[in-house]
Amino acid sequence: MNNADAIVCRQLQQQLLAHQGQGLWVVDENMAQFAPDRVVDGLSLLSNRVDIQEEMSALGWPVSYSDFDFSPWHSQPLDRIYYRISKEKAVVHHVINEAFRCLKPDGELLLVGAKNEGAKSYYDKARKLFGEGELSKAGKGVYVAHLTRSNDAADEWLDDRDYRRQRVIAEVNDHSLLSKPGTFGWDKIDVGSQYLADNLDVIYQRLKTDKPKVLDLGCGYGYLSIRVASRELSELVATDNNAAAIACCRKNLENLGPPYRVIADNCAQSISEKFDLIVCNPPFHQGFSVEGELTDRFIATAARLLAAGGQAAFVVNRFIPLERKAAGLFAEIETFADNGSFKLVRMARPSN
Repeated sequence: MNNADAIVCRQLQQQLLAHQGQGLWVVDENMAQFAPDRVVDGLSLLSNRVDIQEEMSALGWPVSYSDFDFSPWHSQPLDRIYYRISKEKAVVHHVINEAFRCLKPDGELLLVGAKNEGAKSYYDKARKLFGEGELSKAGKGVYVAHLTRSNDAADEWLDDRDYRRQRVIAEVNDHSLLSKPGTFGWDKIDVGSQYLADNLDVIYQRLKTDKPKVLDLGCGYGYLSIRVASRELSELVATDNNAAAIACCRKNLENLGPPYRVIADNCAQSISEKFDLIVCNPPFHQGFSVEGELTDRFIATAARLLAAGGQAAFVVNRFIPLERKAAGLFAEIETFADNGSFKLVRMARPSN
């Protein structure tokens, strides 16, 4: 945690612990580890990540998991909403718009974030929507914004890129690929995933079966799943922790031939079955921070879920030492392609 994160954490914790009335804490990947040390009366939590929902529910918090669906609070206006700004602009704009809809007259939205994350700009836009606000500096490069809903009607909605709507972003194997704001790289095909998909023949040649059972680990909106589904397979399982990604992946796979399941899960921790093939483009960012441990978790999961003789194919940035991280977990580790930006790594379990 860098200094700005620590200041953001401290500011938000202080506000949450002082909460009174009916409130909502909006939490994405940036804030899970910064929870207060006790549940706060009258305060519930909304998150788009299933790992946060599980973690906070275990601590006793009332938690809703969805793609930031605020409709349950449209008819139950709130006194206060707390939000540490997200990484993606469309998500932030969506949350600010929905906060306006859900707050009582004179209700307050509290925004916390760093200057280089756009905190001041978001405040300026949100103040036009809400009518009243106050911005204060909480430390070097960190802002706390208090926005009061004084306007009766909105005429300055923030552009959220039509957040709710799934839309076609590409054609893949004669199939319309759907995505939406809130998923990683939502408006394009990820070049790393495409590089892996274009080179999967190397992996298929080493499989022990012509119809493998396949896991797309960290599936996003389902690009790798669609590419794999064009081949022979016995079953496809796709999993991710992000609610928007899960919704898009389900829609993208529903008209394809192979049997499939799409599971909201935290790095496949609830899955115990074994797979002949695992494909993965693991995340290495969590919110605004680079998190090396994320790659470690995805490698360990692949080692746990590979069947005997199974193959895992990962694509990562060249600077990530995947081969070193995977050492000791697999019988074979091979970098089988490298384009100067990304590398493809094959990892295999022994046949018996």
